[in-house]
Amino acid sequence: MCELEEFASLRRAMGVTRARLLMDDVAARLVAALPDLRARPAGPNLLELGYDCTSPVAGPSILDRVRVAIAAPFDLDGEPYRLSLRIGGVGVAAADADEVQMIEAAEQALVDARQMQADVLRDLIDPAAGDDPIQLMRELPGAIAEGQIFLQYQPKVRVRQQKVVSAEALVRWRHPTRGLILPGAFIEAAERSNIIGTLTLWIIRRAIADQRTLAAQGYDIPIFINISGVLLSDTGFVRDACALVAAGGAKIGFEITETAVIRDPESAIANLRTFADIGVPLAIDDYGAGLSSLAYLKRLPASELKIDKLFVTQLTSSNRDPLIVRSTIDLAHALDMEVTAEGVETPAALALLGVMGCDMVQGFLISRPVEFAAFQTFLAEDRHLAAMVSPRMTFLRNEGQWKTA
Repeated sequence: MCELEEFASLRRAMGVTRARLLMDDVAARLVAALPDLRARPAGPNLLELGYDCTSPVAGPSILDRVRVAIAAPFDLDGEPYRLSLRIGGVGVAAADADEVQMIEAAEQALVDARQMQADVLRDLIDPAAGDDPIQLMRELPGAIAEGQIFLQYQPKVRVRQQKVVSAEALVRWRHPTRGLILPGAFIEAAERSNIIGTLTLWIIRRAIADQRTLAAQGYDIPIFINISGVLLSDTGFVRDACALVAAGGAKIGFEITETAVIRDPESAIANLRTFADIGVPLAIDDYGAGLSSLAYLKRLPASELKIDKLFVTQLTSSNRDPLIVRSTIDLAHALDMEVTAEGVETPAALALLGVMGCDMVQGFLISRPVEFAAFQTFLAEDRHLAAMVSPRMTFLRNEGQWKTA
């Protein structure tokens, strides 16, 4: 269920008749961007959206595509207006689908989304979907103070040198009663409740301490931290983060998504340049997951571009994905950026990426995200080397196809 947040003010400005046609404009925009989407009015300022996919993990990606599609201004009687949707969504296996139950659950999700000022997406079958996002939002500050938050690390390996060259820090929440809570369940709530700055500064402090420990053990590799788009226009956070990194004496990098920059491009790009000016390396994360724009890409002071796993996981079973990945690698190199492929899970994908000239890889083939002690053991035992031994000749039959294309 999608709600147009500006409906009341637009109705006052444009009149009732034109305002009621707004949802038709929104529905047309969304269906054009996502042709498989089903959209129908559910009220003066409401849309009911339906989408079929093969896995629950596709839900967040669909939401991201909806957000990107709605980001550009609408032409309303000759005037440009930016509209925003508040979304409450649910998913369920087709065999278990009950339309009335799904509508009621989506309506409740939208109620929660309004209250917490954040989109809500739930899996009706997954027990974790029972976590109340508003309750998690309330508990998060105490979780940070009480040590329930911790980091896992996933290494990035340079393909040609077969060497671990950096790691990504991933935040996790070990709840005393709910067990392990992954970031998808609490990061957006943290963004909307202004806790995201406190959480990210904690992550930076923890990563600095861990990086200095690694450096003392002979593994002086940078640790990259994900920075929320909400924080890219927060000058107070930028100031505090720069102070922490400057005083920390550790190699710390930041990962940002291009869609995050689109929220407030001028402030975001200016603050990213502030990070770059003090020597913080920047990586563009999840490239290709949204509607990537060269207009923004060429302005970002980034040294690394990470290809979204959506393209990498199907690299050896798709005719188009290899073409997209290869062209992205060439584009990044032309912009003086190195390329990391996320989601590398098979030796075959690793081999093809090596042929394409991809600089670094990250994924379950190398290592799943692990806690700091396990990451130290991984480095000490060079566990990545076994994964890097893969036959390249598997792809000689396909190489000509994507090169010619």
